[in-house]
Amino acid sequence: MSLTEFALIESTLREGEQFAGANFNQAQKIDVAAALDEFGVEFIELSSPVASAQSDADVRAIIKQRFKAKILTHIRCSRDDAMRALDTGVDGLDIVIGTSPELRKYSHGKTIREIIDVALDVLTYVREQAPEIVLRFSTEDSFRSSESDLLRVYLAVAERGVVNRLGTADTVGVATPNQVYSLVHTLRRLTNLDIEFHGHNDSGCAIANSYAALDAGATHIDVTVLGIGERNGITPLGGLIARLYFNNRDLLLQKYRLDKLYAIDHMVADLCGVTIPFNNYITGSSAFTHKAGIHAKAVLANPETYESIRPDDFGLKRNVQIGHRLTGWNAVRSRAVQLGLTLTDAQVKDATAHIKRLADQNPLEPDAVDTILRAWPLARERENV
Repeated sequence: MSLTEFALIESTLREGEQFAGANFNQAQKIDVAAALDEFGVEFIELSSPVASAQSDADVRAIIKQRFKAKILTHIRCSRDDAMRALDTGVDGLDIVIGTSPELRKYSHGKTIREIIDVALDVLTYVREQAPEIVLRFSTEDSFRSSESDLLRVYLAVAERGVVNRLGTADTVGVATPNQVYSLVHTLRRLTNLDIEFHGHNDSGCAIANSYAALDAGATHIDVTVLGIGERNGITPLGGLIARLYFNNRDLLLQKYRLDKLYAIDHMVADLCGVTIPFNNYITGSSAFTHKAGIHAKAVLANPETYESIRPDDFGLKRNVQIGHRLTGWNAVRSRAVQLGLTLTDAQVKDATAHIKRLADQNPLEPDAVDTILRAWPLARERENV
């Protein structure tokens, strides 16, 4: 069900703020939130107003923009944090507490029984104060927690009947898709509540884990632009979109402005002072680039032969490179046609052989190839005089 009925919780302005290169000012946060809202994400998650005076001001400023997306903030399982967050006027609270042995020992020092008690107290208090607010409870470091401990906590919270959804968090990126599927499926079966998944990418499984969560019945997935976040970050917005594209292209085109993804990726990359990897999902420089002659021929005849994602769905274009030793005459002919040139097949094949000979020494820039093609008929005539 959730592969067609899901929502994105876009956390660039919360989890993303924990990225080493992210230092967004208020105006930049509003710009990012506006771009994400235009893209169509259902939720925008912001850093806790308790983090600093500026964080509090930023939350309030973004709420004033009245975006279509619901505005959430992420807080500790504490009445004081909840009171501060509720005062900002956010649409929802994402409340979290660690349940792994590591976090229980070195973070808050609570037993599982104490975790349950404080969770029920805070969640009940929030619901009493704000009956209509969107309320999520999540364990932190879920996948280094024992299943029995997790179920004790989740079932106690679910039984209280005050939350809209439960969250699971692969906080240090150790989970596998099978583990994620198992936990999410179990929680859906036992509680029938909406389930959110937050997955870090330390072992490169964030997208696969998020997909497994949806396949198991999760209803909400946390993402950030370019996957930025603590350490190696979390599930990237573009990466998850690419994975889901194969399931239901029409649904994604209906839900989101996919043509805005390129600008969003570049906006955040510029703000963080990083470059977008050449092989980045959809928006990397080589994402729709074809080079080998046999690939280029097939793509020119039917793009689906070597493209599983349509670049035009994202407002992008494919690039068929021809200034190299692997080029084929079909790609060269296509470029000649684009230039409005009338060359015979024999002329195109001769020009291709010439380009390949030159490219054996050094690859040719597109302008150099165009110059050769424009001059080719006249050059051949001169050679034959």
